Parts: sequence; C-alpha cells; structure tokens
Amino acid sequence: MKNYLSRIIILLATLSASSGQADDSQQTSGDPNKTPIHRYSKPPDDVLKKTLSPLQYKVTQKEATEPPFNNAYWNEKRAGIYVDVVTGEPLFSAKDKYDSGTGWPSFTKPLVQENIVEKKDFLLVFPRTEIRSRFGGSHLGHVFNDGPQPYGLRYCINSAALRFIPVAEMAAAGYGEFLELFNDVNP
Repeated sequence: MKNYLSRIIILLATLSASSGQADDSQQTSGDPNKTPIHRYSKPPDDVLKKTLSPLQYKVTQKEATEPPFNNAYWNEKRAGIYVDVVTGEPLFSAKDKYDSGTGWPSFTKPLVQENIVEKKDFLLVFPRTEIRSRFGGSHLGHVFNDGPQPYGLRYCINSAALRFIPVAEMAAAGYGEFLELFNDVNP
C-alpha cells in the first residue's frame, strides 16, 4: 500500500509540474559529449483537442480503448520506436514488440522505463495495472503478467496513444540516441 501511495504522489507531482507548459527545449547533462536530455511536457487541453484525433484524445485523456485488430500499429513490422502521441517521450522499441494475438501492439518491456508510470485500475471486476506516460500522463494501456520470457510481461498498448518513428527518421526526429539499438537494421 505504501509503494502504491508513493507512486500516486509521484504521478500527481509529475503531472502538476508539467501540466499546461509547452516546452520543446533540450538540456544537456553537463557533459558536452552526451546526448541532450529532452524535456517533454503536456500541452494544454485546448491544444490537445485541436492536434489529436478524436480517438487519440479519448484514449490518452479519457482512458478509452480502441478496437482490437483495427488500429494503426497492431500489425506494424518495421524497425523503429514508439513515442507518446501527446509529448513525444520515447516509450517502446519495435525490437521488444511481439504478436500477442490480442489485436493491440504488445511489448515485452519499455524502451525507457522511467517514462512509464504504473497505476492500479479498478474499472473492471478484477484489478489491472494501467500504464501511463510519465510527462504527459497519457493513458497508454495496461501491463499483464502473461508475456513471453525472459520478462514475462505484456505491455498491451493502444495505437492511438503512440506515434511510430521508423529507424530512417529517428535522427531527424530527435531520437538519434536510440539508433544504436538498430545497428543490425538497414534504414
């Protein structure tokens, strides 16, 4: 219970700090040879209503679920990364994506663990673990303990909460620090 309350407090503090601030700036960690640290923030609600599709808004802001097998990325096979459609924070890698048979994109682990926030969800009869983005607070989907080894997890994510960045576009889109994950892939 104590750990659960700590996560809620951290989530609320993060959302409060980033709410309503549009900031596309980058900071460096002090080492000029290190990749810049991106600062991601959630745009105001009126901006989100204009920039997101109605489905993207319902999924990320109102915790809706898109239909299985009828969404953008459930069957996406290209190499690249998936980022939060609201903030652009990196979330998952195509290297960790697998076909779970559910009709939604499924991943064995996050690309950047710190960008994933877990929250208990009691909307159904049984409790689930909801997954949200750290800086945007976007509802992404849920994580279950029925995934493949070695992690045993299935991050079942709504395509509407994601934007796919193919390997060939990652550097130009500001995600060059993740290119080394795809050294074995021709862009």
